[in-house]
Amino acid sequence: MSRQQQEEKSYDPRDTTLKFVNRPDDLDPLPPEDGDKCLRAEMSCGHAVTPESLTGWCRSLLDQGQYKFKCPALEQGTFQKCDAVWSYQEVRKLAVLTAKEMQHFEENMARLAAMEYCEFKSCPGCKTYVEREDLTNLNVQCTVCIAEKKLVHQFCWQCLNPWKGKAPRSDRCDNDGCVNHDLEILKNCSTTSFDQVQGVNACPSIRACPTCGQRVEHDKTGCKNIICPRCQVEFCFVCLKLTPECLETSSYFIPCSDGVAPRQTAIPAWRRK
Repeated sequence: MSRQQQEEKSYDPRDTTLKFVNRPDDLDPLPPEDGDKCLRAEMSCGHAVTPESLTGWCRSLLDQGQYKFKCPALEQGTFQKCDAVWSYQEVRKLAVLTAKEMQHFEENMARLAAMEYCEFKSCPGCKTYVEREDLTNLNVQCTVCIAEKKLVHQFCWQCLNPWKGKAPRSDRCDNDGCVNHDLEILKNCSTTSFDQVQGVNACPSIRACPTCGQRVEHDKTGCKNIICPRCQVEFCFVCLKLTPECLETSSYFIPCSDGVAPRQTAIPAWRRK
């Protein structure tokens, strides 16, 4: 970010709707330089931010597929994350978003919210987007083909070819080459370690979310937990337990009591509430 951009992204000291604080930015691990006069404002959760740090953090969440903005700061004297949810209205104001940034945020938030509640693919017959309601069944029937072409068109959600074989099935159809590529990636991915988590080695570098099955990777920074960009459920990347269960016998930066979970051989189906 250029110096000019940094100057543009600043608070108006006359804004009485903001609470300015004289303490370091809780989203920036580096202390401010001597003489740094950048104003810091307090979020609703009590943590201090600058427009640059808040914009950067929330943009990184969107890049990871997360549209709910949660505070990443640690509670004072603990390894417990704040995790307070900030409204978009609050983020927009305290990040001093530009018109272009607002458009980027709002378009991506809408797209990610739709992905959370629906699963769509293009029907190979009519090219219309079709929603798969039963996430445990790969056999999908296009209602548009039935209505417009008076044709019962069943296709495989996995390989997108006309359905072949018995149904319902959750693994594959009988077409040659119908393979769950996500499952192959889970079986054959490389291993990884974490810079800030003690004693965790040879962990598979790619996991399927234990709640919805979304394929995710860990950026190897911070704690061992990750928030799924699809269902927004936080889980431990190492043992694959949901975070509250993992924390009963462990913490964010030490090995899990059950060790590293093995490579996954099945992808969980998301049973939406």
